[in-house]
Amino acid sequence: MAEDYVVKAGDCVSSVAFERGFFWETVWNHPKNSELKEKRKDPNILKEGDVLYIPDLRIKEESRASESKHQFVLKGVPAKLRLRIMEPPQEELKAEEEVASSGEESQVEDPPYDPKPVEDQPVKNAQYLLEIDGKSFDGTTDSNGFVEISLPPNAKQGRLVLKAGTPEERAILLDLGGLDPLSETSGVRKRLSNLGFPCQSTGDEMTDDLELSVRQFQEANGLEVTGKVDDQTRDKLKQLHGS
Repeated sequence: MAEDYVVKAGDCVSSVAFERGFFWETVWNHPKNSELKEKRKDPNILKEGDVLYIPDLRIKEESRASESKHQFVLKGVPAKLRLRIMEPPQEELKAEEEVASSGEESQVEDPPYDPKPVEDQPVKNAQYLLEIDGKSFDGTTDSNGFVEISLPPNAKQGRLVLKAGTPEERAILLDLGGLDPLSETSGVRKRLSNLGFPCQSTGDEMTDDLELSVRQFQEANGLEVTGKVDDQTRDKLKQLHGS
Protein backbone atom coordinates (compact mmCIF):
# COMPACT_ATOMS: atom_id res chain seq x y z
CA MET A 1 0.00 0.00 0.00
CA ALA A 2 1.34 3.44 -0.93
CA GLU A 3 2.46 5.58 2.00
CA ASP A 4 4.36 8.68 3.04
CA TYR A 5 7.17 7.18 5.10
CA VAL A 6 8.83 9.34 7.76
CA VAL A 7 12.57 8.61 7.77
CA LYS A 8 14.04 7.33 11.03
CA ALA A 9 17.63 7.44 12.26
CA GLY A 10 19.69 4.90 10.30
CA ASP A 11 17.38 4.85 7.27
CA CYS A 12 18.44 5.33 3.67
CA VAL A 13 16.50 4.82 0.44
CA SER A 14 18.16 1.44 -0.13
CA SER A 15 17.18 0.06 3.27
CA VAL A 16 13.60 1.38 3.19
CA ALA A 17 13.05 0.11 -0.36
CA PHE A 18 14.64 -3.30 0.33
CA GLU A 19 12.44 -3.93 3.37
CA ARG A 20 9.34 -3.24 1.22
CA GLY A 21 10.35 -5.32 -1.79
CA PHE A 22 11.45 -2.48 -4.11
CA PHE A 23 14.60 -1.62 -6.03
CA TRP A 24 15.88 1.61 -4.52
CA GLU A 25 15.72 3.32 -7.94
CA THR A 26 11.96 2.68 -8.13
CA VAL A 27 11.39 4.63 -4.92
CA TRP A 28 14.04 7.33 -5.36
CA ASN A 29 13.04 8.16 -8.94
CA HIS A 30 9.30 8.30 -8.28
CA PRO A 31 7.88 11.73 -9.27
CA LYS A 32 6.48 12.26 -5.77
CA ASN A 33 10.03 12.10 -4.38
CA SER A 34 11.45 14.67 -6.81
CA GLU A 35 11.54 17.45 -4.20
CA LEU A 36 13.35 15.26 -1.67
CA LYS A 37 15.72 14.02 -4.39
CA GLU A 38 16.61 17.59 -5.33
CA LYS A 39 17.14 18.55 -1.69
CA ARG A 40 19.25 15.58 -0.56
CA LYS A 41 21.00 14.62 -3.84
CA ASP A 42 22.25 11.29 -2.44
CA PRO A 43 19.77 8.43 -1.78
CA ASN A 44 22.12 6.99 0.85
CA ILE A 45 22.11 10.14 2.99
CA LEU A 46 18.74 11.17 4.39
CA LYS A 47 17.88 13.06 7.56
CA GLU A 48 15.59 11.85 10.31
CA GLY A 49 12.16 13.39 9.68
CA ASP A 50 12.42 13.47 5.88
CA VAL A 51 9.31 12.15 4.14
CA LEU A 52 9.80 9.48 1.46
CA TYR A 53 6.90 8.41 -0.74
CA ILE A 54 6.52 4.64 -1.09
CA PRO A 55 4.38 3.61 -4.10
CA ASP A 56 2.19 0.53 -4.37
CA LEU A 57 4.14 -2.66 -4.94
CA ARG A 58 3.31 -4.16 -8.32
CA ILE A 59 3.69 -7.85 -9.08
CA LYS A 60 5.51 -8.62 -12.30
CA GLU A 61 4.64 -11.85 -14.11
CA GLU A 62 6.99 -13.75 -16.44
CA SER A 63 5.83 -16.50 -18.82
CA ARG A 64 8.17 -19.47 -19.05
CA ALA A 65 7.89 -23.06 -20.29
CA SER A 66 7.13 -25.66 -17.64
CA GLU A 67 9.42 -28.61 -16.82
CA SER A 68 12.46 -26.49 -17.62
CA LYS A 69 15.01 -24.63 -15.53
CA HIS A 70 15.02 -20.83 -15.68
CA GLN A 71 17.43 -18.35 -14.10
CA PHE A 72 16.27 -14.99 -12.70
CA VAL A 73 18.64 -12.29 -11.49
CA LEU A 74 17.59 -9.97 -8.64
CA LYS A 75 19.06 -6.51 -9.32
CA GLY A 76 20.21 -4.06 -6.69
CA VAL A 77 21.01 -6.61 -3.95
CA PRO A 78 23.33 -6.70 -2.11
CA ALA A 79 24.56 -3.19 -1.36
CA LYS A 80 28.25 -2.23 -1.27
CA LEU A 81 30.15 -0.89 1.74
CA ARG A 82 33.34 0.94 0.82
CA LEU A 83 35.63 2.41 3.47
CA ARG A 84 39.04 4.02 3.27
CA ILE A 85 41.27 3.79 6.33
CA MET A 86 43.69 6.69 6.82
CA GLU A 87 46.26 7.71 9.43
CA PRO A 88 48.67 10.64 9.97
CA PRO A 89 52.10 10.34 8.29
CA GLN A 90 54.55 8.37 10.42
CA GLU A 91 57.10 11.19 10.26
CA GLU A 92 54.61 13.57 11.88
CA LEU A 93 53.76 11.08 14.62
CA LYS A 94 57.46 10.52 15.34
CA ALA A 95 58.12 14.27 15.55
CA GLU A 96 55.22 14.72 17.99
CA GLU A 97 56.55 11.89 20.18
CA GLU A 98 60.05 13.41 20.25
CA VAL A 99 58.71 16.83 21.26
CA ALA A 100 56.54 15.32 23.98
CA SER A 101 59.40 13.25 25.44
CA SER A 102 62.18 15.90 25.37
CA GLY A 103 60.89 17.96 28.32
CA GLU A 104 63.34 20.75 27.44
CA GLU A 105 62.53 24.26 26.41
CA SER A 106 63.90 25.21 23.03
CA GLN A 107 66.49 28.01 23.01
CA VAL A 108 65.97 28.57 19.31
CA GLU A 109 63.69 31.36 18.22
CA ASP A 110 60.46 30.02 16.75
CA PRO A 111 60.11 30.50 12.98
CA PRO A 112 57.13 32.42 11.60
CA TYR A 113 53.92 30.43 12.02
CA ASP A 114 52.99 29.14 8.59
CA PRO A 115 51.01 25.89 8.86
CA LYS A 116 51.08 23.64 5.82
CA PRO A 117 48.32 21.16 5.03
CA VAL A 118 49.26 17.65 6.16
CA GLU A 119 47.66 14.82 4.23
CA ASP A 120 46.85 11.57 5.99
CA GLN A 121 48.22 8.38 4.50
CA PRO A 122 46.23 5.23 3.61
CA VAL A 123 46.59 2.18 5.86
CA LYS A 124 47.83 -0.24 3.19
CA ASN A 125 47.64 -4.05 3.14
CA ALA A 126 46.42 -4.29 6.75
CA GLN A 127 44.53 -7.32 8.04
CA TYR A 128 41.01 -6.54 9.24
CA LEU A 129 38.00 -8.22 10.82
CA LEU A 130 34.61 -6.68 10.03
CA GLU A 131 31.42 -7.55 11.93
CA ILE A 132 28.09 -6.47 10.38
CA ASP A 133 24.87 -7.22 12.28
CA GLY A 134 26.39 -10.36 13.82
CA LYS A 135 28.11 -11.65 10.66
CA SER A 136 31.91 -11.59 10.33
CA PHE A 137 34.12 -10.89 7.32
CA ASP A 138 37.90 -10.79 7.16
CA GLY A 139 40.33 -9.51 4.59
CA THR A 140 43.09 -7.03 3.88
CA THR A 141 42.93 -3.35 2.97
CA ASP A 142 44.17 -2.70 -0.56
CA SER A 143 47.16 -0.61 -1.62
CA ASN A 144 45.06 2.57 -1.24
CA GLY A 145 43.66 1.69 2.19
CA PHE A 146 40.20 0.65 0.93
CA VAL A 147 37.88 -2.01 2.35
CA GLU A 148 34.98 -3.05 0.10
CA ILE A 149 32.39 -5.75 0.83
CA SER A 150 28.83 -6.67 -0.13
CA LEU A 151 26.14 -6.49 2.55
CA PRO A 152 22.33 -6.32 2.88
CA PRO A 153 20.89 -2.86 2.11
CA ASN A 154 19.26 -2.74 5.56
CA ALA A 155 22.44 -3.43 7.56
CA LYS A 156 22.62 -1.17 10.62
CA GLN A 157 25.62 -1.73 12.87
CA GLY A 158 29.21 -2.70 12.26
CA ARG A 159 32.63 -2.92 13.89
CA LEU A 160 35.92 -2.88 12.00
CA VAL A 161 39.04 -4.15 13.78
CA LEU A 162 42.40 -3.46 12.13
CA LYS A 163 45.56 -5.46 12.87
CA ALA A 164 43.79 -7.53 15.53
CA GLY A 165 46.04 -9.06 18.20
CA THR A 166 48.94 -6.67 17.56
CA PRO A 167 50.09 -3.56 19.49
CA GLU A 168 48.64 -1.53 16.61
CA GLU A 169 45.13 -2.98 16.96
CA ARG A 170 42.46 -0.38 16.23
CA ALA A 171 38.66 -0.72 16.42
CA ILE A 172 36.20 1.50 14.56
CA LEU A 173 32.45 1.42 15.22
CA LEU A 174 30.23 1.83 12.15
CA ASP A 175 26.75 3.38 12.32
CA LEU A 176 25.50 2.36 8.87
CA GLY A 177 22.91 4.72 7.43
CA GLY A 178 23.44 7.15 10.31
CA LEU A 179 25.08 9.94 8.32
CA ASP A 180 23.03 13.13 7.94
CA PRO A 181 23.28 15.24 4.75
CA LEU A 182 26.27 17.59 4.51
CA SER A 183 23.87 20.52 4.09
CA GLU A 184 22.83 20.00 7.74
CA THR A 185 24.90 21.08 10.74
CA SER A 186 24.51 17.58 12.18
CA GLY A 187 26.03 16.18 8.97
CA VAL A 188 29.03 18.50 9.29
CA ARG A 189 29.50 17.41 12.91
CA LYS A 190 29.48 13.71 12.08
CA ARG A 191 32.01 14.05 9.25
CA LEU A 192 34.40 16.16 11.31
CA SER A 193 34.18 13.64 14.14
CA ASN A 194 34.80 10.74 11.73
CA LEU A 195 37.86 12.53 10.33
CA GLY A 196 39.37 13.01 13.79
CA PHE A 197 38.42 16.61 14.51
CA PRO A 198 36.77 16.33 17.93
CA CYS A 199 33.31 17.76 18.44
CA GLN A 200 29.97 16.44 19.59
CA SER A 201 28.81 14.19 16.76
CA THR A 202 25.11 15.10 17.01
CA GLY A 203 23.16 18.35 17.13
CA ASP A 204 21.83 21.00 14.77
CA GLU A 205 23.25 24.08 16.50
CA MET A 206 26.53 25.90 15.84
CA THR A 207 28.24 25.55 19.21
CA ASP A 208 31.71 26.49 20.50
CA ASP A 209 33.08 22.97 20.16
CA LEU A 210 31.91 22.78 16.55
CA GLU A 211 33.42 26.16 15.68
CA LEU A 212 36.76 25.07 17.16
CA SER A 213 36.63 21.81 15.21
CA VAL A 214 35.84 23.69 11.98
CA ARG A 215 38.79 26.03 12.59
CA GLN A 216 41.13 23.08 13.14
CA PHE A 217 39.85 21.39 9.97
CA GLN A 218 40.24 24.56 7.90
CA GLU A 219 43.78 25.14 9.21
CA ALA A 220 44.83 21.53 8.57
CA ASN A 221 43.59 21.71 4.98
CA GLY A 222 44.87 25.11 3.91
CA LEU A 223 41.47 26.83 3.94
CA GLU A 224 40.66 30.29 5.21
CA VAL A 225 40.28 29.89 8.98
CA THR A 226 36.91 31.42 9.85
CA GLY A 227 35.21 28.82 12.03
CA LYS A 228 32.21 29.08 9.72
CA VAL A 229 30.92 26.23 7.56
CA ASP A 230 31.15 27.77 4.10
CA ASP A 231 30.97 26.12 0.67
CA GLN A 232 34.75 25.53 0.51
CA THR A 233 34.69 23.79 3.87
CA ARG A 234 31.76 21.57 2.86
CA ASP A 235 33.45 20.69 -0.45
CA LYS A 236 36.66 19.70 1.35
CA LEU A 237 34.71 17.68 3.90
CA LYS A 238 32.95 15.80 1.12
CA GLN A 239 36.24 15.15 -0.69
CA LEU A 240 38.04 13.78 2.37
CA HIS A 241 35.10 11.93 3.90
CA GLY A 242 34.00 10.45 0.57
CA SER A 243 30.34 11.39 0.97
